[in-house]
Amino acid sequence: MSILTIILNILLPPLGVAVAKGIGKDFVINLILTLIFFIPGVIHAFIVTSK
Repeated sequence: MSILTIILNILLPPLGVAVAKGIGKDFVINLILTLIFFIPGVIHAFIVTSK
C-alpha cells in the first residue's frame, strides 16, 4: 500500500477505492458508507485497498 493510497483513504475514501479497484461495486458501497458516516467509509477503504 503506497503513501498516496493511505492519504486518499483518510481524506477521500471513495477516491482511494476508485484508484485501487475502479468504479464498481466496492466504490458504490464505500460512497454510501462515507455519506452515512465518515469513519465506516475510511475503514471500508482500508479493507478494500489492503486486499
